[in-house]
Amino acid sequence: MSQHRRWMLSLGLATAMLVSGAGQAQDVKRMESLAESAAVNDHFSGVVLVAKDDQVLLDKGYGSANLEWNIPNSPSTKYRLGSVTKQFTAASVLLLQERGQLNVSEPVSKYLSGLPAAWSKVTIFQLLNHTSGIANFTAAKEYESIEPFSKKPEEVVALVRNLPLEFESGSRFNYSNTGYVLLGALIEKVSGQSYDAFVRKNIFEPLGMKDSGYDWNATVLPNRASGYARGKKGVSNAGFINMSVPHAAGALYSTSGDLLRWQRGLYEGKLLSPASLEAMTTAYHSGYGFGLGIQQKDGGKEVGHGGGIEGFATEVRYRMGDKISVIVLSNVQGSQLESLTAGLTAAARNAKYVLPSERKDIALSAAQMAAIAGTYTMPDGRRLWLRVNDSGMTSQLQGQGVLPIYAESANLLFLRKVDAQLELSRDAAGQVEAVTLQQGGRNMRLPRVAEAPPAVETPGASAPEAQ
Repeated sequence: MSQHRRWMLSLGLATAMLVSGAGQAQDVKRMESLAESAAVNDHFSGVVLVAKDDQVLLDKGYGSANLEWNIPNSPSTKYRLGSVTKQFTAASVLLLQERGQLNVSEPVSKYLSGLPAAWSKVTIFQLLNHTSGIANFTAAKEYESIEPFSKKPEEVVALVRNLPLEFESGSRFNYSNTGYVLLGALIEKVSGQSYDAFVRKNIFEPLGMKDSGYDWNATVLPNRASGYARGKKGVSNAGFINMSVPHAAGALYSTSGDLLRWQRGLYEGKLLSPASLEAMTTAYHSGYGFGLGIQQKDGGKEVGHGGGIEGFATEVRYRMGDKISVIVLSNVQGSQLESLTAGLTAAARNAKYVLPSERKDIALSAAQMAAIAGTYTMPDGRRLWLRVNDSGMTSQLQGQGVLPIYAESANLLFLRKVDAQLELSRDAAGQVEAVTLQQGGRNMRLPRVAEAPPAVETPGASAPEAQ
């Protein structure tokens, strides 16, 4: 949920276990190199777990779980999951459907009373895959005023209940935490249990996840990591959020080991029926399933989700055909974990992967940079602005922050903060007419439009929203 890192490495905690064979040993060496590079260069603080089939290849902590007491992160450290919570919520809904207590194709208004008339036809299916059109409460201007206080789901939803649908339900994808808070209320209404109790009794206990739960603020929780933010003045304690607010959209905590139990239980058919698992891991609009992002990458199906909430950032991924689990949990909000996750997944497959920090940049002339600078448009209409400044070039996606961008060649730009590249397309005269965004195994063409980039845009207030 909000996306907001040099710290000492911890001692080698629970490093490579059950590893055999020279090839796997080399894989682990590369994994450790990737994680240590992230800890040193990107100030990563947290835990990394990689497993393949029944073998845990790496499970190791980096940095501090609590800076004031200098307590190191370890595999037993508990982290807030942020939006990784959503896959547990989705699985809970599917369990209720299997038991005949609801049907995801039906309107949520059949089960929850008092919803706005505009939401009357919104289905549970559309809430699960973010195609409902219901506005995202964390983007509401009033959101920050409720964040510190205990709230019921209906009080959170009230921030946007009077707003019109952003589009016809089912026609588009737009990530909405509101939808998952509604799903939490649905689980409570249909099951007669609190969301906390339902997930604990129906998922955590059956799968042996003894170190997972709802992260209530008042609970004295052994081994819970402290959450931090990093700014221009260094590290600070993260801002406060009452964990009743994110609810079924982002309020759970767990450990690397428990999340491995979750992935094995879910993807090996120990929790859901084959039909439910297929529905959960099918890509609908914009490559999103039920609480999971879905992508075909390097000939395999990868599923997972990232999370961000005050003090924490998470990436939990699974490559289905290869049975590869990659779990990266950080107690510094805003940590960029995608490239580390991708590198660890590649190493587990003995495939080549180049970290953004390993890419070599070249200098472009002023004329070359000026010819690239301009406005490019995403398929959804948002603009990508490439600008030139005294230090080189920057990129900015509309609504997001400004990031430095570098040249690997005259026709390939890359970012270091995010694992993304821009390949330039030129017309017959050699003028840049489009860029192709390469990120997460996908290629997206962004045509150039005849608009000068505006003055640097300042993004809106940060809010708990991780995709």
